[in-house]
Amino acid sequence: MAFQLPRYRAPDFSKPPLCQSPAAPLVPVETDGVAPLDFHATSNHPEYIRLANGRWLLAEESRMDGALVLEDETLIVKEPRKLCRGELVVVGRTENGEEGTYVHVDGFEKVSDIQKNKFAFHTRGTRETPFSRSYDELYELLRHEREHGHIVWVLGPAVAFDKDSRNGMQDLIEHGFCHALLAGNALATHDLEATLFGTGLGQDIYTQQLHPNGHYHHLDVINSVCRFGSISTAIESLSIEDGILCACEKMRIPYVLAGSIRDDGPLPGVLTDALTAQTAMRKHCRKATTVITVATQLHSIAAGNMTPSYTLTAKGEVRPVYFYIVDMTEFSADKLANRGSMQAKAILTNGQDFIVNLWNNLSP
Repeated sequence: MAFQLPRYRAPDFSKPPLCQSPAAPLVPVETDGVAPLDFHATSNHPEYIRLANGRWLLAEESRMDGALVLEDETLIVKEPRKLCRGELVVVGRTENGEEGTYVHVDGFEKVSDIQKNKFAFHTRGTRETPFSRSYDELYELLRHEREHGHIVWVLGPAVAFDKDSRNGMQDLIEHGFCHALLAGNALATHDLEATLFGTGLGQDIYTQQLHPNGHYHHLDVINSVCRFGSISTAIESLSIEDGILCACEKMRIPYVLAGSIRDDGPLPGVLTDALTAQTAMRKHCRKATTVITVATQLHSIAAGNMTPSYTLTAKGEVRPVYFYIVDMTEFSADKLANRGSMQAKAILTNGQDFIVNLWNNLSP
């Protein structure tokens, strides 16, 4: 059976209590970058406000911790730091229509066995959870999204530390299963290290044998790329023909490298200003229809905070945004969910094994 997106069920605004809701109060911004007191902070769920004419308006895209701005009967979600003087911002801290704002949490929800039964085992994902069905669903989803969606990967350096997972990720990119890549300085550095030295942090990415003075390899890579001025120029000048970044350059896939305080170097092109990096990542998260994060807790939570649980198709229909977090620890998945990304589905496994398994089942 061909993959089908679940149908969205919009709220029924003709029934109480929503039919009795007042218009959402609007307050103008007085100072650039400062939201009005009691501004409504968005979730990643579909959110509606009621206008003075009685019409309910959906924010066409959202993110967590944004502000709702009404502009020409269009509802825009903006980071508070980007608010401009005079913009009309929705205020009110209720979510069920009491102040004209409604957060719709179950538009795609199905009745599950958990809801049917008062008591059940295995009601949340753990390392004991069987993931066979999750993989099968993901294979079908990615085949659909390759042609009809926008797949964003968020990768930690572990993907480049293993020969097979690095090759698998390269193949996924080259075969259309990636439309944007978000990562940090480490993923890029060690991907290039694997090409130039066959190592990751000085350890052979296949045999795991340490190379003499291998701890210099990533520093030499950074130094070499700095000499060429950019990653793309280094790839061309050094005749690099394999790897994750090389595949992105070859397929013209955009990638954002967000730096951190502990980075060596960093490589040219790594965004070291946090707000600049956030804006660059947000550009791709707002276009995403599927996000897959692998072995990177910090970037997973950052992407989760920026990514809505829904988006609008070209036909104006509401569809879900799928979010997968792949990690060996339940802690990472729980931490993401505890920060609001309730739609995130966890696959608790080794990141390298996940990539290899994915490619083995998606390869032509």
